[in-house]
Amino acid sequence: MSVQILPTEEAIVLRNPGKDSAQILWPENAPDAPITITRVTMQPGAVSERHHHPVSEQIWMVERGTATLLLSGGQTRAIASGDLVRTAPGVTHGIENTGADVFVYLSITTPPENFARFYSQATEKKQN
Repeated sequence: MSVQILPTEEAIVLRNPGKDSAQILWPENAPDAPITITRVTMQPGAVSERHHHPVSEQIWMVERGTATLLLSGGQTRAIASGDLVRTAPGVTHGIENTGADVFVYLSITTPPENFARFYSQATEKKQN
């Protein structure tokens, strides 16, 4: 296939309490793509606990809000709209929306991963 159009309003949304992850490009809709692209929306107080990806690099482009990046050893860093966060494979990271507003970031993961196993539910179409 040379061109694939994937309307974002048709993205599968994976959900955990306070966190929605719209799977824009992922192994389910583009099995030959070299990346996974998700748009993550976190409500104030929502947390993605510290974790790591053994073989994948992640790049987060913060679109909206402020949050605290959770690093290994209990370390933290503030991040905000306009920041880009790059995490190498095997590096511990997580995120907590410590701001008063919704926190939104675009996540690019390579090689691609199917994140469905980390979420409690999924919907067929993106909910705003």
